[in-house]
Amino acid sequence: MDLIGAAAAWFMDPAHWNGANGVPYRLAQHVGISLVSIAIALAIALPVGLYIGHTRRGQALAINLANVGRAIPSLAAIAIVVPFTQMIDPGKGFNLYPTIIAMVVLAVPPILVNTYAGIAEVDRDLVESARGMGMTERQVLRSVEVPIALPVIVGGLRSATVQVIATATLGAIYGLGALGGFIVEGVAQRDDGRLFAGVFLVAALALLAEGGLALVQRRLSGPVSAAAAAAAAQAS
Repeated sequence: MDLIGAAAAWFMDPAHWNGANGVPYRLAQHVGISLVSIAIALAIALPVGLYIGHTRRGQALAINLANVGRAIPSLAAIAIVVPFTQMIDPGKGFNLYPTIIAMVVLAVPPILVNTYAGIAEVDRDLVESARGMGMTERQVLRSVEVPIALPVIVGGLRSATVQVIATATLGAIYGLGALGGFIVEGVAQRDDGRLFAGVFLVAALALLAEGGLALVQRRLSGPVSAAAAAAAAQAS
C-alpha cells in the first residue's frame, strides 16, 4: 500500500504534468518512439515474410535471422550501435537512434515469422485453384493468401508492439527519457513514487496496445472463414 500511495501522490502533483519532464510529454515521446520502431520493422519484415510465405523460399534463412534477432539482448544492441550512430549524429546518436535500431531488431522477428507462417499455412488447394483461374502471383497473394493470413500477421504485430513498448524503457539508461526516464530517475533518486509511476505508465500503455490489437485480431478472425469460402467459390 505504501508504494501505491507513493505513486498516487506522485501522480497528484501538478508539477509532474507539465513541461518536457511531465507525463504527457514523456508519454507522447514513448508512443512516438514505439510507433516509429514498429513502422520500420513492418517495412522490413512484412515484404520479406510475404515473399517467403508465398514462394516457400528462404524459410530456413528467415528462422535463423529471427533467432539471431531474439538472441541479441536489447540493451546490448543499443550499446553496440551507439559508437556508430554517435559518429553520424553526436546528439541523437547517443540515445534516440540506438534505441530505435534496437527496437527494430526486437520487433522484426515476430512480424517476419508470423507473416510467412500465416501465408504458408493457407490451403494450397485454394492457391493452386486461384492460379488455375489465371490469377497472377500478386493477385493470388493479395486476394487469397493475405485475407486468410491477416489474423496471424496481426498476431505478430501485436507481439512486437507489446515487446517494443515494454523494452523501449531501456533507452532511458542512455538519457533518452520517455516513460523509462521515470523508472531510471526513480531508482537513481530513491524516489519510489516516481519509480512506480513509471512502471504503471509503461504497463498501462502495453496493456492498452495488447487489448486494442487483440480486439482487432479477433474481429479479423471472423471474416477469415468467409474469405476462405469466397476464395473457394471463385476457385471452383
